[in-house]
Amino acid sequence: MSTTAAPTANATKNVTVRSDRARAWPVLLLAGAFEIAYALAVGGSQGFTVLSWSLLAVVFFLLTLFSLSLALRTIDVGIGYAVWAGIGAVGAALLGPVFFDETLTPVKVLWLTVIIGGVVWLKLSDSPKQTQTGQSAHQ
Repeated sequence: MSTTAAPTANATKNVTVRSDRARAWPVLLLAGAFEIAYALAVGGSQGFTVLSWSLLAVVFFLLTLFSLSLALRTIDVGIGYAVWAGIGAVGAALLGPVFFDETLTPVKVLWLTVIIGGVVWLKLSDSPKQTQTGQSAHQ
């Protein structure tokens, strides 16, 4: 009787893990968006001397850390942090010229593309196939 209960429990656990992982990635993307807003607000605060930008920076700082902490419940810290930082870096670099007197050269675009490629590969490396392989080894 216990032999039939164990696979069902494992199957339920794997579905839950995949569901949690599927929800964690959008939360991580949201944390990345908040990180972009935080970086831009810090830039606009001019060393925290402009009150409106400074307040925005504090709000987005808290939002990005909260969202990141939720995502890291499921996603490995190294992968989650790298993706979050990559999103923030690329977003701030692309939007810096829109909000501030910054330039975006072709060389910068090239290296930002490399960062984006790295973020995509990190996401792909966090696939549930590792969980399935580990499960089949235990059965």
